[in-house]
Amino acid sequence: MSSIVVPKDRVDPRVVLAIVSVGVLLSSLDLFIVNVALPDMARDFGDTQLSGLSWVLNAYAIVFAALLVPAGRLGDRGSNRTTFLVGLAVFVLGSGMCSAAWNVQSLIAFRILQAVGGAMLTPSSLGLVLATTPPERRPMAVRLWVAFGGLGAALGPVIGGLLVEIDWRWVFLVNVPIGLVAVAVGLRSLPRVCGDGGALPDVFGALMLIGAIGSLILALVKGADWGWTSAGVLISFAVAVVLGIAFGVSSARHHSPVVDPALLRSPNFALMAGNSLFFQIAFAGMLLSVVLWAQNVWDWSALRTGLAIAPGPLVVPFVAVLAGRFIGRIGPGPVIAAGGVLFGAGMVWWAQAITLEPDYVGGLLGGMVVSGLGVGLTLPTAFAAGSAGLPPQRFATGSAVLSMSRQLGLAVGVAVVVATLGSPIGAQATLDAFHRSWYVTAAVAVIAGLIGLGARMPKPTVTPQVSSLPHVDGEPGVAHGGGDVVGGGFQVAGRG
Repeated sequence: MSSIVVPKDRVDPRVVLAIVSVGVLLSSLDLFIVNVALPDMARDFGDTQLSGLSWVLNAYAIVFAALLVPAGRLGDRGSNRTTFLVGLAVFVLGSGMCSAAWNVQSLIAFRILQAVGGAMLTPSSLGLVLATTPPERRPMAVRLWVAFGGLGAALGPVIGGLLVEIDWRWVFLVNVPIGLVAVAVGLRSLPRVCGDGGALPDVFGALMLIGAIGSLILALVKGADWGWTSAGVLISFAVAVVLGIAFGVSSARHHSPVVDPALLRSPNFALMAGNSLFFQIAFAGMLLSVVLWAQNVWDWSALRTGLAIAPGPLVVPFVAVLAGRFIGRIGPGPVIAAGGVLFGAGMVWWAQAITLEPDYVGGLLGGMVVSGLGVGLTLPTAFAAGSAGLPPQRFATGSAVLSMSRQLGLAVGVAVVVATLGSPIGAQATLDAFHRSWYVTAAVAVIAGLIGLGARMPKPTVTPQVSSLPHVDGEPGVAHGGGDVVGGGFQVAGRG
């Protein structure tokens, strides 16, 4: 494979960052934008069973999570440019097909296609950014790349509400023109970056992970309908255990596993993966439950619901900046623990204050802001603590595994909401069910905080100024692992 396709003087890092950020934003947006559209989908398809509709969210999250690391390895092995453009094209195709879905089953199938594209474009986009950005500018470029992913979470409910006012299908259709423009510009402007030609990723392990999480979620969402001791639920749990063991064995034996066991020995990594999993279970539970409550019980529109949710995400970046100051004084553990407790307090606020009578200021707003404070303290700190101790050559793989744990948490969180809500009949039963769901969500958030309490400030890792791959136009660059960004937010190695 030739490494000189786009001459060096034509590779503009700003253009590369702009193109790949579009793909990252779209894929991140779709993890959150669909929540506010679920009630309208239910009415359109005549399917009000939450246990079925929840797979519109879960199918995307599970497949996206399980394929993140293998897709990143494919990009490193061959061409991040090709992987990104193919992934973006698949994502656009899936989006268009989602907009034309005729029932819940077809929508779930097309969401899986979307997730495959999203998993391909996300890690390869970071590889392109790192390979084309000068060393001294890489830390800022990575922060911008991460910010675009976070922007999707913040804007998802609001944009979703706006689009649902037109038609819920626009939630997916809006991706098509934006994505096609990005593909067209990318074909002309993105450089081809040499891969390392290494081992193929562990696709079998990825499939085992998808099957294990899918079976677990099936058992959770169908427990109330089938009965928790029914054959179907018990078999689903058993299949999840067997496939989970197969995944673990494959990861231990494969040359390029989905989860490298060596990563678990890095400082804080295993703790932060666990924290990310549990915290995102709580986050998904919060987001889905407030959408269902506002639209189905208070009878708010999707737009009003999205705007009501917005204050929570809006406080996150400001709190994240303050969290960075606290970390240097007391360490990451107490900050993460405080975030979990605050998030849980927001859920308890809802359980105590929200009634059948709509009350935004006295009921919904307070819990939304308090939980937003918890998100701002937890998410950036946990990612930084988990990635700070990774060696340079494993930064991208490690960050992808942390991202994977977050996406799996989102899927399990939706399932937990379905299980705790059940199928209540009557206004009071519905209120009791949501209160129960918020208490459970609060407990999970506190557990996440307790896990995070064990995080310690890792010693900074010194990165070499030059590594062996990939390279553009014949010049060495930083591997997909990230070089200059080691430190994960606590400290940036090198002069950058």
